[in-house]
Amino acid sequence: MASTLAQLDQVSRLFGRFAALRKVSVSLAAGRCYVLLGENGAGKSTLLRVLAGLLEPTLGTARIFTAGKAEEIAEQRARIGYMSHAPMLYDELSAMENLRYFAGLYRTCSCLTPEEALLAVGLDPALTRPVGQYSQGMRQRTSLARVLLPVPELLLLDEPFSNMDVESVRQMVELLAGLRQGNRTIVITTHQRDSAAPIADWILRLQAGRVASFEPGEPSL
Repeated sequence: MASTLAQLDQVSRLFGRFAALRKVSVSLAAGRCYVLLGENGAGKSTLLRVLAGLLEPTLGTARIFTAGKAEEIAEQRARIGYMSHAPMLYDELSAMENLRYFAGLYRTCSCLTPEEALLAVGLDPALTRPVGQYSQGMRQRTSLARVLLPVPELLLLDEPFSNMDVESVRQMVELLAGLRQGNRTIVITTHQRDSAAPIADWILRLQAGRVASFEPGEPSL
């Protein structure tokens, strides 16, 4: 039986008088892929940021690994890879130059080299073209390479299929299927259920900040 990696109990997150999350309780097991579905404003990105330790619950408790408070979770940051909806890349730099910069932020942990991270996502480390000239699929893979540098155990991906063509989505899904190996836990937010279904062990649907359903998937990869 897989061990529990994250546990949320009755988590609510308020922004002023607006509740982005409402009494969310969910347990995430190591080595599984979770897909978060929901309309804009359903709370998907907020839930991901709570899991990343970037937001602390207003009410309820969130434990990631063995950490509870946001600052404690932040201390586990090298074990968490968070890929936001924004690419967080420098457009004027090549993929290799971007990753060399970000690798410098992880001086205290054993990380992949920039070359290893780019090869892991199927990109050529020798490519000198600026990231600003990449296709959306290549930009997303470069962003993924960035978060893979510290070899995270928990991988949080906010809309990784956004604005990608069908072939790029297929390649990304196959890539994520490979990354799930080795007991890594992946949490994906998306509007595209069909795209993520091949790797979804569990599908969690949020509606107005609440858990509307939490059902097993049928992964085929």
